[in-house]
Amino acid sequence: MHATRSTTNPACPLQFEPIYKEKVWGGRSLERLFARMLLGGPDTLIGESWELADLAQTSASGGGGAAERSRIINGSLAGTTLHDAIAAHGRSLLGDLPLTTAGNFPLLVKFLDAQQNLSVQVHPSPAYAAAHPEAHLKSEAWYIVDAAPGAVIYKGVRQGVTAEQFRDALKANTDEAVVPLLVEVPVKPGDCHYLPSGTCHALGAGIVVAEVQTPSDTTFRVYDWGRQGRELHVDAALASMTLGPADVARHEKQVRVPGRGTTRTQLVTCEYFRIDRIEAEADYSEPLPVDQPLVWMTLAGEGVVTYGDRTETRVVAGQTTYLPPAMQAASLRVGAGRLTWLEVTFPQAERGRLA
Repeated sequence: MHATRSTTNPACPLQFEPIYKEKVWGGRSLERLFARMLLGGPDTLIGESWELADLAQTSASGGGGAAERSRIINGSLAGTTLHDAIAAHGRSLLGDLPLTTAGNFPLLVKFLDAQQNLSVQVHPSPAYAAAHPEAHLKSEAWYIVDAAPGAVIYKGVRQGVTAEQFRDALKANTDEAVVPLLVEVPVKPGDCHYLPSGTCHALGAGIVVAEVQTPSDTTFRVYDWGRQGRELHVDAALASMTLGPADVARHEKQVRVPGRGTTRTQLVTCEYFRIDRIEAEADYSEPLPVDQPLVWMTLAGEGVVTYGDRTETRVVAGQTTYLPPAMQAASLRVGAGRLTWLEVTFPQAERGRLA
């Protein structure tokens, strides 16, 4: 997974050491899907793998309370955190991409392995976040990597449900009271769902997703499927929640664009990020113009990114790679099988370049 040799040019593909989070609802699916060497033994339940992170602080009930900053594992910046690399090399790594107001990278990218239902939860609305400086917007998208037959997610509440009805159901604290109020959506591999801040949602059992989100770890749990000992945040969630089904059709218009040796499918577009799935045929080889920052989450296959003085970085299934815009003479070569990856781009960078 590492570059075959080091380079003094910091504008090279960056890959990161995963940050694993144990969760009561987690599992070991990343071993099966991506041949990962996970922490612990078979009884250690890994729910989240933070692939690209730059948070000065996490919530105690989410990421554990401490800072989480991805550490680079390849090239001349190996051993450096992404945050420190950006501080040292600035626009060589970012181009026109603006950082957050706190000076952090503007995305958090994860794999989630839900072998049990995640809590029913809400992330802060813009109004709530504006009134509570400790809370941060968290709009996210889930790409379904793997799903058991019959798997579902929960995405919004049913039309006509009032805040009072929802609060009463939460007081009852049973599946029979809460679940009928939620919008249940069957899912299969290849689906992608956008969940803006304020959406009541839950990831169902038997699903592995690639998650792309704004850099926030603020989550308000409202229902935890009978589990004991985990804090609920009903008042904050109800203050943030947008009632009704998730209004996301305009963000989820899938557009498939065949090319020469590749197919690009637009999955989700919002003000924070755009996600495309790209499939490249075996033995595909092309120059790789990188005019804005790219995040690649490789889902299947293997390829090689060549850049600069012919330095090579392998991209393999389960690997997340950041491609900075100042890379020189970049190209992609696909191996013997089809290569599939999610490409995340940044509307903020596009606006900055046009400004």
